Amino acid sequence: MNDIYRDKNRDIEVRIDDLLSRMTVEEKIGQLTQLDGRVELEKNFNEQHPGSFLQILGEDTDLAVKLAEESRLGIPLLLGVDAIHGHSFWKGATIFPTQISFACSWNEELMEDIAEITAKEMRNTGVSWTFSPVLCLTRDLRWGRIGETFGEDPYLIGKFASAMIKGYQGDDMSSPDRVLATAKHYAGYSETQGGRDASEADISRRKLKSFFLPPFKEAVKAGAGSFMTGYQSMEGVPSTANKWLLKEVLKEEWGFDGFLVTDWNNVGTMVTGQKTCKDFKNAAALAVNCGNDMMMATPEFFQGAVDAYGEGLIIDENLNDAVKRVLRIKFRLGLFEDARRADIKETLDIIGCKSHRNKALQAARESAVLLANSGLLPLNEKKIKKIAIVGPNCDNRLDQLGDWSLGTGQAAESNGEHPEESTITVLQGIRERFKGDISYSCDSSIANAIKAAENADVIIAVIGDRKDLVGEYCSTATLELLDGQIEMMNALRDLNIPVLSVLINSKPLVLPASVYNSEAVIEQFSPGMLGGQALAEIVFGDINPCGKLTVSFPYHVGQQPIFYSQVRGQHGDKYADMTQDPLYPFGYGLSYTEFKYGKVKLNKKTFTRDEDIKAIFTITNSGDRDGVEISQAYISDLVTSATWVDKELKGYKRTFIKAGETVEIEISIGAGECSIVNASGERVVEAGDFNLLIGSSSRKSDLEEILFTINE
Repeated sequence: MNDIYRDKNRDIEVRIDDLLSRMTVEEKIGQLTQLDGRVELEKNFNEQHPGSFLQILGEDTDLAVKLAEESRLGIPLLLGVDAIHGHSFWKGATIFPTQISFACSWNEELMEDIAEITAKEMRNTGVSWTFSPVLCLTRDLRWGRIGETFGEDPYLIGKFASAMIKGYQGDDMSSPDRVLATAKHYAGYSETQGGRDASEADISRRKLKSFFLPPFKEAVKAGAGSFMTGYQSMEGVPSTANKWLLKEVLKEEWGFDGFLVTDWNNVGTMVTGQKTCKDFKNAAALAVNCGNDMMMATPEFFQGAVDAYGEGLIIDENLNDAVKRVLRIKFRLGLFEDARRADIKETLDIIGCKSHRNKALQAARESAVLLANSGLLPLNEKKIKKIAIVGPNCDNRLDQLGDWSLGTGQAAESNGEHPEESTITVLQGIRERFKGDISYSCDSSIANAIKAAENADVIIAVIGDRKDLVGEYCSTATLELLDGQIEMMNALRDLNIPVLSVLINSKPLVLPASVYNSEAVIEQFSPGMLGGQALAEIVFGDINPCGKLTVSFPYHVGQQPIFYSQVRGQHGDKYADMTQDPLYPFGYGLSYTEFKYGKVKLNKKTFTRDEDIKAIFTITNSGDRDGVEISQAYISDLVTSATWVDKELKGYKRTFIKAGETVEIEISIGAGECSIVNASGERVVEAGDFNLLIGSSSRKSDLEEILFTINE
């Protein structure tokens, strides 16, 4: 066999070098080019030799695969799609809760399962690359993409993202049941001004190192094969041109050997939007030289890069490194042996199959957060004759499925929506579970809601936001309930009928007193296809809710940002006109039983930097129901050389506890994790006194603290 690169028995690096030696400059630049597969695919392939297409699925990929196979060197295409919380754009695929929703389960095994199922459902649809997971930190809740995040804590984001990367890629991403994962958006994209999407992020290198970079470093350790940049600029430098971030930190310091793809038209935006480059030739040169390896959806990149190379603006070292990185992933995926052609017949038995839907149901069950309960829940079916179900989201499939799903705008309207029968809404779930009388009104009309609620024993009000106020380009100036929902809730409260408020929303909203003073409140965010069934099971006590928030709820939009890990040192601890405390804090969630924490003990009081701090405590389930408690461990460094946060999550334990049972819990934290980033930008563990805080949420009153010391 003369073509070494075609020999699957040879070392991948040898195959890469052999293939690279055979490529023309144009073919190399083509490998760095990713184009929208929905636009003039054959023409673009022949002219630009792209290494990747995105946003094509199924039989639409056949032509692309054929063109690649018949090209001079037969280099396979890497086809990507936004499979964000399920194979989102494939009709009938299993759509799980959104990231912000299933994060509330605090269940890493579940997240790995979700990613693995998504990969399996992708396997025969022609694509092998998902642009997931999102590692952005939740900050200003007005940002439209909050629902895509895991929440506000860097530690959790690193844990949850690593689980999903493992689920997508497995131990061997060349397995046809696995796909390439993408850690995005690298990095600082969510630190927006005024919550506006893709605005200049007011963020320093020290701040990046302190909070935004650690989750991405965990993604490298987890083996993520690709990273994606953000849209924003920082300190005047577009993410696409940030050589320090892309090259020096990611590739050199962390040793990342995958490839880095820009977000949509990032290279073009430097010319037309941010206007930091005068033309596409200079933008292409800047992008390649700063460490980007694949340029998404900038059709002008190819010719710009060819021109730049011809003028010596792109040197061979940088060009070849980028090409090698793209080829390395293609070899690791096994695309040279199996181009992963679409096989629609093979999808029929697995897409949306029963076992996958059962996992989506589990995710919806474990992700629901009981925020308030005065004793209304679980409902006693023997005493309830009539239930009224009202509100704009009680039978709203699109908002229940969440962003990045068919019908929400990112896919062409011609692709349609997921089959109606694949989704169980709240109205459908309650109807299936409750055999008494049900009246309903699926809008925000006060008159219709009052009419439906007349003579009801309990009202289930399903409220939240709507799809045109969610996602990319859709940041909001307010966090209020809109479309008359506040007025509707006020009117319902005046009826003196018990109200359960159910929140189906992309992100935390500012809730009126008529909602947070309801007899019960359940947060589901966007719970996916089986959200309505899960809600019904919780409402009637078939299951005990166990979810806990990974993001804080404000009382008022003016409290933004309200994440729990604030840097200490301000004057006072409240606004002059209201509290700084959240309505519902990070880590908070109730149960139908009660968990009581015992005293915390440590394995010792003084530690060196390489020892483990072991917290041992008991939890007693003092109620009459079995349940799951998510106990949390926070660290507070009492005196630091540079300003630092008051406390940081450093461990948690998810424990099933039977009614009446007392269990002993141990949470271990490496003393090396008790670090700060000092004023010189170095991450260090400073000797001194610390508090370990153990409890049921980040709220001070829910935590018990114990002192320990790290010595020199």
